[in-house]
Amino acid sequence: MATKRANAGKKRVTFAVQCATGSTVYLAGCFNDWDATAKPMAENRGSGLFKAVCMLAPGTYEYKFVINGEWTVDPNNPNFVVNDLGTLNSVVEVS
Repeated sequence: MATKRANAGKKRVTFAVQCATGSTVYLAGCFNDWDATAKPMAENRGSGLFKAVCMLAPGTYEYKFVINGEWTVDPNNPNFVVNDLGTLNSVVEVS
């Protein structure tokens, strides 16, 4: 029951990225303090498609994938902003 209350009003958001089979992939963003190892992404049956699910409240979120240690914008998301380092962050809007 505590989990349901903690997730009240939040939406299930699936993040996905295609990369080399057997890669090490993490999801980092403002929702997890940009921790490069906090949210591992699981590969779907050796297909090279990595996914992670987050429960997010409505709002705007910046994120990147960390693929084999390299910070990467989402190649399938045309929405991005320039960050404080002068590089890009992908942006997702949860409504």
